[in-house]
Formats: sequence, structure tokens, C-alpha cells
Amino acid sequence: MSGVGARALLLATLFGAIGCSRGGAHDAQRTVRIGYQKYGIVLLLKADGRFEAAERRQGTRVEWVEFPSGPPMMEAFAAGRIDFGIAGEVPPVLAQAAGASVVYVGAEPPSPTGEAIVVRAESPVRTVVDLRGRTIALNKGSNVHYFLVRALEAAGLRYTDVTLAFLAPGDARVAFDAGRVDAWVIWDPFLASVELRGGVRIIRDATGLALNPQYYLASRAFAREQPDIVRALLAEISRIDAEVTRDPGAAAAFLGERVGLERAALDKAMRRGHFAVAPLDAAMIRNQQAIADTFLRLGLISDRISIDEAIWR
Repeated sequence: MSGVGARALLLATLFGAIGCSRGGAHDAQRTVRIGYQKYGIVLLLKADGRFEAAERRQGTRVEWVEFPSGPPMMEAFAAGRIDFGIAGEVPPVLAQAAGASVVYVGAEPPSPTGEAIVVRAESPVRTVVDLRGRTIALNKGSNVHYFLVRALEAAGLRYTDVTLAFLAPGDARVAFDAGRVDAWVIWDPFLASVELRGGVRIIRDATGLALNPQYYLASRAFAREQPDIVRALLAEISRIDAEVTRDPGAAAAFLGERVGLERAALDKAMRRGHFAVAPLDAAMIRNQQAIADTFLRLGLISDRISIDEAIWR
């Protein structure tokens, strides 16, 4: 079977017969609460409007809830405030470890070049080894948290050999520009923005260290009780993925009006991203388990968790 044919079969299996009758859809009105960030595929899905219109015809109300990053979205899952969302590789691990009942329902392909450690151009830091004793800014519990751990260990450093400044991207950029931190671990599109601005050097991206995929998540109860909506969401995400892959420049232009970053940065980020939603493969599950086991070893979570138990099947 060709690669295209195999992928078509995989998507058909994942998404189910979307065109078939949606049992119970015309009963009492249902609601799906979707978490999104101010960038990426789910924002494009929201703006596209076709999913929401289709669900309205089925008697389902769609609510959109914006988050600045993955960690607060996971807190919303734990509190029962959202049903579906997207995050990088670390937030769902921490959410599961904290007892949030979430399941992985799909994944975008890895994009390891979409996160990196940057320093100012004049910095004496040339390699990760040179970060010993330095202060590094990062968003706590985000995708770059694990990447930094892996980068340090690959360079022969311990997690405790550096000082961490936990800052959201906007605050981290201010601290980085002002010289209050020595390095910044950041992801796209913020990474692309700081690259294009100039005056910085990348000393390491995640290639060979972390996968940096995006995961689609649902509350376990919602996935169990409304699997038709989950499948419909994934089918629409697949359509958006195909459109972005075909014309990343158009997606960047659209996002530029809403994200507050220059279009060139968004275009750079979209072009080095990969968009083709599919079920988690074995490598992704192993990667998530490695994150959980690493964070347990470092004392960042208190109990061992099994990622396999959080895969929606």
C-alpha cells in the first residue's frame, strides 16, 4: 500500500464514519468547550467556522476558551472547565501526574527544530556546557522544560547546575533583552520572531533530544460520552492541516492579524512545522513515558504514571 493510501486508511480508522448519523445529536443540546492558544491549528479551526456551523446543525453548542500556553489549559482540564484542547509534550504528562482525567486523542508530527536555546549574540556562551552556573528563562511545565533537561544531561550537566527563571514568553523576552537572564528556551512562533529580529544565537535546538509534537487531548469523560464530536473535531483538524501544508503563507498571513507577531516570523514558524494529525504512534508514547520517568527522577512529579493508560482507543 502506498504511503498516501496507508495514511488515508489510518485517518478513516481514527475519525470514523463522520458522514454517518450522529446518534443522539438532536436530543437535549450538548456543549463542547474547546481550549486553544493564540497561535496554531485550533485557532485556525475556530476562525474557519465550518466545524462550529456543522455542530450547530447537530444541536451542539461550541464554546472557545483561550489560554496563554499549555499548562493553564491543563489546569482547566483538571477543573472540568474544558473538554478538548491542544498542548505540547510536557503539559499533559504533568496533568496526568496531578490526577487530571485526560486522554490523548491525536497528535501532530514532531517538530524538533521549532524549539531552541538562544543567547544574545555577544554572549560568551557558545555551547550548552557553557550554561553551567547561568540563569535560563523558560515557561515552567511547557514543552521546552523537558527539552532543557535533555540538553543539559546530553552536555554532561545536571538540572541543578543552572538557575531557572520561570517566565511566560512575553516576560521572558523582556528579561532576555534586558540581560537579566543568560539564555532563553523558547518555541515557535516566538523563536522565529527572536531569530528574525537578530542579535541572537541558537546554541541548541531539540533535534535528537525531544520530539516537540503537539497533542490533542480530551477529558476522559467527554471522549467516552461524546466520541462522535471528538472524531468530528479530528476530521476538521485534518482538513485544516492539509490546507496549512498546501499554503503555509496564507495561514501565516491570517494568524499575523491575531497573534501580534510579525508575519515573517509566523511564516517561518509555519513552514518548519509539520501538520498531519494522526493517532499517537509507538515512538510518541515512548517519548511521553520517558518525559514522565525523567520528571519523576528529578522530583518534578511525585508518582509514576503510565502514558499507555491515557491513550484514547
